[in-house]
Amino acid sequence: MISKFKLYITSVALALCCVSCLDKFPEDSIPFDKAIQTVKDVDLAVIGIYDAFKSSALYSGNLTLLPDLQTDFVYGVNGNTNVYGDIWRWKNILATNTDIEAVYGSLYMVINRCNFLLDRVDNVRKNVTNDEQLDKLDQCCGEAYFARALAYSELVKLFCKAYESDEDAAQQLGVILTCHYGGNEKMKRASLKDSYDFILEDLDRAEELLKIEEDYPGNLYDDNHSPYFNEYTVHALRARVSLYMKNWDDAIKYSTKVIESNRYRLSSCTNAITNGVSHYKYMWTNDFSTETIWQVGFTVTSYGGALGRIFANYDYVSLRPDYVPAEWVINLYDNNDLRVTTFFQNQTTSYGLTWPLLIKYFGNESFIENRILHVCMPKVFRLSEQYLIRAEAYVQKEQPEYGKAGTDISTLRLARYSTYGSGTTPMNKDNAMDIIEQERVKELYMEGFRLHDLKRWHKGFERKPQAQSLENGSSLKVEKDDVMFVWPIPQHELDAPGSIVEPNESNK
Repeated sequence: MISKFKLYITSVALALCCVSCLDKFPEDSIPFDKAIQTVKDVDLAVIGIYDAFKSSALYSGNLTLLPDLQTDFVYGVNGNTNVYGDIWRWKNILATNTDIEAVYGSLYMVINRCNFLLDRVDNVRKNVTNDEQLDKLDQCCGEAYFARALAYSELVKLFCKAYESDEDAAQQLGVILTCHYGGNEKMKRASLKDSYDFILEDLDRAEELLKIEEDYPGNLYDDNHSPYFNEYTVHALRARVSLYMKNWDDAIKYSTKVIESNRYRLSSCTNAITNGVSHYKYMWTNDFSTETIWQVGFTVTSYGGALGRIFANYDYVSLRPDYVPAEWVINLYDNNDLRVTTFFQNQTTSYGLTWPLLIKYFGNESFIENRILHVCMPKVFRLSEQYLIRAEAYVQKEQPEYGKAGTDISTLRLARYSTYGSGTTPMNKDNAMDIIEQERVKELYMEGFRLHDLKRWHKGFERKPQAQSLENGSSLKVEKDDVMFVWPIPQHELDAPGSIVEPNESNK
């Protein structure tokens, strides 16, 4: 029964280019009221939700890569394959762009799976009396609420304007909100405020259902880099969403819950875990660390996209990157910042170009041993982001706390630098945001944050040609608040029967 359900979900994903992402099962599929009947069925449905996050349109591909490719982080090189070319050139980013359609459709696929489970679980619960099984149902619901909140948080980040205030957000377009699989909810966009409120309500539910009661006694390496949601993934997303909503107090509150939980520790760039490989580098080469709060779980027989392919295209003989790092990014790192050697490595390509290529995503070593290149597990939440969130919130609040922000930046740098002078980061009104913005670039490079960061900071960017970069796209100046900071709503969603979905400015 559930396997047929999962097969149907897969077939829907292939058809997203021609129907609304909110369309449901066809008439000849498993009837809705027969699809999930037991606790085991519910558990399998949750596995299906986790599987949906493996999509190469999401964290192991488009959702991570496109927002950074679109900005000033990389340059297309002469001879590249033109993959993601329209996005990188900031031209022809149309409502029919298949890469954007895939992100939109895959996020709503996650939401539809969550709604399907949540609509059916009460029917299962009424026939269960065993406390352990009831707890299992609560856990599954918590995971579904969190997954739905996560998917909606990505939709509002990409397809909506930045959140300025409650009053402004109430007037801005959000996303289509749907909380039932079998309902007849209107295909109409809610306000941006209502969209964020929906996310927060789901996070409230998830926090209660995924709460960890006991104090943490465990081994960091046993319990981290988990492929499953828990109370602290909820807090991590709540901190991120609060930052985006400019709710500085909540951003501090929830990031602190993660930081002070003692469940996670920043991975050191100086201490070796094995054979001279630092804990920090091992996080990228082996998907194993003390600071990963949640990563998408891959195995050599079940994995998603290849994040590192466009930066190497290695075929066991030569390297043919489509994109190389921007010089200004590499120059941003201090001489004793060990992230630079973890992320970049000088290589001579088959184009004759010698360049510091991005090796951050070259691939998990166990996958490489199985001749699977450029595949690694996307780290959606890491402890370092929580320090950056809290530092930014400290300096943005009505009464800034520059000393506390400086302590958070220092803590992060002490884990990343070979030596860090006095170990303190003096921050004040004039330099605080510059330091934080640069640290987000250095720590979160090519993890999908740059486009939204520039949007919410109301900053533009400029590209200037660098060695062997493509002529078309290398010279580009984008002003702040350009309409293309907000992606167009896919055309198939606007044209779907019964749709009253309003377009974005970028659709016009």
